[in-house]
Amino acid sequence: MNNIPSRCPGTQSRRTFLRTSLAGLGSFGLADLLQAEERTTASPKSIIVLWLWGGASHMETFDMKPDAPAEYRGDFRPIRTNVPGIDICEHLPRLARLADKYALIRSLRHDSQGHVSATHTFLSGYPGEVAETNHKPNYPYIWSAASRVLGERATGMPPYVGMPAIRYHGAAYLGRRYDPLMVSGDPTESNFQPPSLSLALDDRSRFMERMRLLDRFDNQRRDLDASGSMDALGIFQQKAVNILRSDAARNAFDLAREPERIRDRYGRHAVGQRCLLARRLIEAGTRIVSIDFPCVPGQKAFSWDDHAGAWHIFDQMKIRLPVLDQVVSALIEDLHTRGLARDTLLLVTGEMSHTPRLSDHQGQPGREHWTQAMSLLLAGGGMPMGQVIGATGSKGEEPKQRPLRPNDFLATLYSFLGVPLDTMFADHSGRPIPLLPDGLPISELV
Repeated sequence: MNNIPSRCPGTQSRRTFLRTSLAGLGSFGLADLLQAEERTTASPKSIIVLWLWGGASHMETFDMKPDAPAEYRGDFRPIRTNVPGIDICEHLPRLARLADKYALIRSLRHDSQGHVSATHTFLSGYPGEVAETNHKPNYPYIWSAASRVLGERATGMPPYVGMPAIRYHGAAYLGRRYDPLMVSGDPTESNFQPPSLSLALDDRSRFMERMRLLDRFDNQRRDLDASGSMDALGIFQQKAVNILRSDAARNAFDLAREPERIRDRYGRHAVGQRCLLARRLIEAGTRIVSIDFPCVPGQKAFSWDDHAGAWHIFDQMKIRLPVLDQVVSALIEDLHTRGLARDTLLLVTGEMSHTPRLSDHQGQPGREHWTQAMSLLLAGGGMPMGQVIGATGSKGEEPKQRPLRPNDFLATLYSFLGVPLDTMFADHSGRPIPLLPDGLPISELV
């Protein structure tokens, strides 16, 4: 917004005053998240992102090569699914029974080899552009850009929640108000409470007293502001206050409201309960929820980055894949049984894959970074399911059919959400920047 005074009368900036006045409640961060310019686009669509940070190997998940030489195919074998011609890893038996309800892309590729640059390329559409010092992106990621264009999906709910946020995420020149509401706590803990939303009953009188103080301040400040920009700022502050006052978001975060059998179906581990929480938030009106899937109980690995020098890829995959199978199948089933499959899209992916050819470190097998072929899974969104898009060669090294780039995939997601592909943003210098520099929606999905 333009013409907002950077300082208010006195010794404190307005930002400092707001932070101080609502200390302990996290309201300013939430208000900053919700603040947005006037929008003309409305959309009921939503996305759940299960982010496999580090990059899940396509050779151990959705694009197996049982006829390849041993140094490529690895230890696992494919199993048939309920869709003829689609095979996936033997350690994903639940997903094998649901193949008619998801689509696989097996021919995605890009050229950004590092985790930071690959994440930026995959989620912004601008290859490899990251700040050298803090790894913050120079272009906004899709989740922030969509929040900027679309705003709230439902009044009283945060538009974008990260559990926690995708690593190296950022809104770049759109501003931090389009970063996610971060939920870093473990939902399996008995004392789990979401940040900025949990407002105990004994705190409400103190909260209301502070809000009255802010109201008096704002009334005085508006008398000094002839431009009307303070009124606009007050609107977004009030949205944050409405979330804190409302029970809608707090109820969505309350997993105790779910039947025990449902919590068990998702798994009594952090990633399972976060996935269940994501479904609850989407049902309550959040537009985008991302879940980072770095580690599960009993695992040495802290990501999907399965270098031979780090850990034994097959030992760790045997622990990790059953959890992936459990949580993704639970989400897919709920998309259909709860009437979410038309307007909610589930995306399961990371920023890269790993080398088709196995590497060895003192007898320990692994795979190194590989971006020339990767697989991802989509479910719901009203899209045609039960299909595989693209194919790699006999050793899984490169696409041989329907090669796709991240920008094609991003164009598909933007189109699904209802974000016009000709959208332009102004960067810090005021220069207009396209939403995407190129890319077309994937015709098989739209």
